[in-house]
Amino acid sequence: MTLQVAPSGRLSAEQVTAVLHSAILAPSTHNTQPWLFSVGPAGIELYADPDRTLPVSDPDRRELLLSCGAALFNLRTAIHATGVHPATSFFPRRGDPDLLALVRPRGTAATDRKLASLAAAISRRHTNRTPFTAKPVPAGAMGALRHAAEVEHAWLPRLGPEQLAGLKELIRESHRLQTADPAFLAEWQRWTGRGRGKRDGVPFAAGGAVTADDTWVLRDYGGGTRAPGAAPMVVVIGTFADQPIDRLRAGQAMQRVLLTATARGIDASFISQPVEVPATRARLRDLLGGGLWPQIVLRLGYGAPVPRTPRRALEDILVTPSPLSV
Repeated sequence: MTLQVAPSGRLSAEQVTAVLHSAILAPSTHNTQPWLFSVGPAGIELYADPDRTLPVSDPDRRELLLSCGAALFNLRTAIHATGVHPATSFFPRRGDPDLLALVRPRGTAATDRKLASLAAAISRRHTNRTPFTAKPVPAGAMGALRHAAEVEHAWLPRLGPEQLAGLKELIRESHRLQTADPAFLAEWQRWTGRGRGKRDGVPFAAGGAVTADDTWVLRDYGGGTRAPGAAPMVVVIGTFADQPIDRLRAGQAMQRVLLTATARGIDASFISQPVEVPATRARLRDLLGGGLWPQIVLRLGYGAPVPRTPRRALEDILVTPSPLSV
């Protein structure tokens, strides 16, 4: 039986439908879309979808939590744009690690201009995996991106030349380790290179080409074609702890950074290898000074237009509400 979208708090059924559509536009590893939502009169619940884990590349569900955190930020931001306050509780039911958040749309809120700008950017943001041009990211943008991470309890440190050189080596090493692992390749092939009609995974059309001088070892989503490209701006988003709540917050910070970039016309994609391999992630932490757990590595710049990846229909991600949201 198809679940009907119901009103929740101060949101009408139509508004709930709209904010859920915004939530599911978040990025996720291999476009797995590992989230589920339930809607009740008291609130909207966000769940991790255990059937969409990646046991090889994400055995401890770190990237799943990052992806769900990005969806949560979209949900909060879209609710705020309606003039309603999204009161949010993390992990609201002890003993249920899949229930990640409860958002109660109650009370009115004056619309924040910056958040309204980010809400407008949700539908325009998409991962751009194409080679970037030589146009540099404006120096002034870094302050805005750093502030975006900090507002969500994460940090985007400045990387010096030696740190960037070390990061390049870690990317090469982690890429080599993953591509030598048959289990990783099987998981990778399951979720990439998909044709039309699929609502998840990364299709060839969204992959783009790999740069001819692939200094940063971008993954090949586009069937092996190569094209000229320039060096991107590369940043790391990290947290001072590495518990599930820190990873969920890091996902929200990641999405706030991505939407801040989108609002400024800056493209972004992920360089995931060094944070997916435990050994290189530990070395990247040392490279950052030992106090910060690296969660995401992003490349920023300006690429050619590409289509967005598909999304699952709302009826596929809605589940029955729990007593918390009723």
